[in-house]
Amino acid sequence: MESNAPIHVLLVSYPAQGHINPLLRLAKSIAAKGLFVTFVTTEDVGKDIRAANSIAHESVTPVGEGFLKFEFFEEGLVPDDPIKENPTDHIAHTEHVGRKFISQMIEKHESTNHPISCIINNPFYPWVSDAAAEHDIPSAVLWTQSVAIFIVYHHYFHKLVPFPSDTEPCIDVQLPSLLLKYNEIPDFLLPTTSFPLLRTIILEQFKYLSKPFCVLVDSFEELEHDSINYISKFVPIISSVGPLFKNNPKAPSTTDIRGDFFKPDNCIEWLNSRPSSSVVYISFGSLVHLPQKQVDEIAYGLVNSKVSFLWVLKLPPKDWVGLQPHVLPDGFLEETSDKGKVVQWSPQEQVLAHPSVSCFLTHCGWNSTMEALASGVPVLTFPTWGDQVTNAKFLVDVFEVGVRLGYTQAENKLVTRDEVEKCLLEATVGAKAEELKKNAFKWKEAAGAAVAVSGSSHQNLDAFVEDIKKRAHKVPSISSLP
Repeated sequence: MESNAPIHVLLVSYPAQGHINPLLRLAKSIAAKGLFVTFVTTEDVGKDIRAANSIAHESVTPVGEGFLKFEFFEEGLVPDDPIKENPTDHIAHTEHVGRKFISQMIEKHESTNHPISCIINNPFYPWVSDAAAEHDIPSAVLWTQSVAIFIVYHHYFHKLVPFPSDTEPCIDVQLPSLLLKYNEIPDFLLPTTSFPLLRTIILEQFKYLSKPFCVLVDSFEELEHDSINYISKFVPIISSVGPLFKNNPKAPSTTDIRGDFFKPDNCIEWLNSRPSSSVVYISFGSLVHLPQKQVDEIAYGLVNSKVSFLWVLKLPPKDWVGLQPHVLPDGFLEETSDKGKVVQWSPQEQVLAHPSVSCFLTHCGWNSTMEALASGVPVLTFPTWGDQVTNAKFLVDVFEVGVRLGYTQAENKLVTRDEVEKCLLEATVGAKAEELKKNAFKWKEAAGAAVAVSGSSHQNLDAFVEDIKKRAHKVPSISSLP
């Protein structure tokens, strides 16, 4: 007899907010289409997620036509465990524990007649694809950066073109239809990178690309058409399903299902009190921690430009030893009290969609990039490391929605208050600002069309869910759900 139970899909995320959020958006999107989705990451960040959001360990939440459940696995380490001081050892330990946890989950659900029929991971946990293959379970990957970045890593991994090296540290990289200067490629690939381990981890995903049946990307056809067409020659199935934050089901039960590690401050009421297109939104994501001198220069630039602003000035990441909370210059809050608001965290999707926001001073992480483009908000680029460097290049020179402001961490340049003031005004007042706004609106319309019922991303997501169903094991009745 054919089962009426929803097909069970397991999503496993690297424990960083910028990785969890897009995968959780995918989780909600496919659950809404009738799947039972279990979302897994480490208990270490699970405590923060549960504290900041309306979720609970192993609680099942209806989402559209399906269900969503969270499970968090313990790494078995105490807070000051010496293994955490060595990133290589810590990553190897987490892989060992994670593989064991996934195997136990697979066996548990087989025994309860609600088998896991597909496993999806994001980069930095490439071993999940291998674990799925060991259990003969179909797997997929959600690539959480741009397709253009995927192409860069693909060329580096397969040695298709020359990249900067110890002997030639400043050569440019010629990619299909695009030339990137040495300081425009993800700086993890530079011989001088401070994060060689991150290069190793992200390239591991390319070793496993023969195992997933599909690579999903949080982008959309209209934005990266040429890149998608090119890489499709090398990757069997690469499918754009973004912007995922716009795919989220609108059911009330999903509103508070978020992957943020911090509770957002209430800033929407303040935005409601500001005139249309008058506020500069400033946020550098969940990990970037600028030098105190740079924070000072941004503050003075805001004062001198006299623009209204909403500034997210978060505490340093809890695991980053030695970093001190930022302080604002004496008198800054008093002098800007009628124009600005400073918060520790914000509901960024809501902020960028607010009509009072005129532009976004951003670190250019891919999540923030997609949210800005899909919300029609021009940007001031202030990249720090990794793919942010390349995203900034695309925002300014390819998508034409940005003004270049900051430099990478590797370049170690201070952006002065005069530069901050000049760029703030350029992005908010005059002909250049109008041009950026027009281009940004074009991308907003394209993003909306992509996730509409007849749009490219909507159709790709439907096709992906249908593919899962075709590959799925037979499952029992709904009464056996965990």
